[in-house]
Amino acid sequence: MRILAFAPLALLLPAAAQAQEKPDPAHLKATVDKLVSFGTRHTLSDPENPTRGIGAARRWFAAELSKIGDQCNCIEVANIARTFTGPRAPNGVEIVDVLGFQAGTDPKRVVIVMGHIDSRVTDVMNATADAPGANDDGSGTALVLEAARILSKQKFKATIVYAALSGEEQGLFGGQLLAETAKERGWTVTAVLNNDIVGNTVGTDGRKVADRVRVFSETFSEGDEPASLKGLRADGGEDDGPSRALAKAVDQVAGKIPGGLDAFLVRRPDRFGRGGDHSPFLKLGYPAVRFSVGVENYDAQHQDLVPGKGDTADKMDFPYLAKVTAINVATIRRLASAPAAPDKVTIGGALSTDTSVKWAAVPGAVKYRIHWRRADAQDWTNQLDVTGTEASLKNVVVDDSFVGVSAIGADGAESLVTFGRR
Repeated sequence: MRILAFAPLALLLPAAAQAQEKPDPAHLKATVDKLVSFGTRHTLSDPENPTRGIGAARRWFAAELSKIGDQCNCIEVANIARTFTGPRAPNGVEIVDVLGFQAGTDPKRVVIVMGHIDSRVTDVMNATADAPGANDDGSGTALVLEAARILSKQKFKATIVYAALSGEEQGLFGGQLLAETAKERGWTVTAVLNNDIVGNTVGTDGRKVADRVRVFSETFSEGDEPASLKGLRADGGEDDGPSRALAKAVDQVAGKIPGGLDAFLVRRPDRFGRGGDHSPFLKLGYPAVRFSVGVENYDAQHQDLVPGKGDTADKMDFPYLAKVTAINVATIRRLASAPAAPDKVTIGGALSTDTSVKWAAVPGAVKYRIHWRRADAQDWTNQLDVTGTEASLKNVVVDDSFVGVSAIGADGAESLVTFGRR
């Protein structure tokens, strides 16, 4: 595998001082139309064809990221690649992920925003038929490019990774490749935002849902050891794992965007019985969520191009896609500006009317925010800002309360909340 070094940051305005540009529906549509123009982006299509297939699409995406990087001198574009074999790739296929690195002052800490660039029709092995993949997942790929265009005008503490993944339809290969690369390279992954099918508002039954986007998250990682799960169960942490904390942060961000969308938090890793490229990150214990539309049109997913069916751009709603993009951009802006979340938060207070809270200092944090809520609530209802690394919450009974701590940077940006445990 090959990864280029992170590029140095340009002298850009801090995130807090930068005017918050809105995503442009016209830009998003132009990107989707271009992706559709490659005919098919099937993972098994000819990677060397200059105008058709997944190779041509990947090269175009890399060139567009490079153009953005050239304007700001802040994004380094590189590919990672590995050969995968599976039931949908029996002869093996080279999976290539196109990545753009916008280096932060802490280059090992990353926020990843991604979509998959490959497409398919009804027969998952049909690599030659036209497979426009406008919404699945041209929408997510376009979102990533638009996020890069906007966020490249700012500088951040964490490194932002813009990713177009391959091989999702053949077995989540691109997600696995990037997740394992993160682990091999020793990245501290603050958040993974997977955008897959994020550009339509009319469902299969004709119902229109244009006021919300679904955000899927899990609470327990597949990689958690039984002893860790036992501790989470005992401490009541079923709704506060890292990925669930990320989903709650997305919800907070979305609620502050004027005229935006409701973040509908679905408390399962993905749609019922289905998966996406964030799944390999969950297996490795990284905070990851999936964005997907409020209502799906199954006639426009994985379908041959026949009358009434097919994943074409005319079935999409680009102003809606711009709103989903805005949530991603705002979430990245917050988390990449903030310090890392506290690694561990320890609470105590058995046989007491007060709750004690302790945590280790976080580099770059100027203060910390202690959150708590009644044990029958899902969202944090109370908070206290402190400058030290321990506190006592007077008259907060630990038996009846949940507690967490976030780190706050000099510009007020807040990390994810780390759930307090014994």
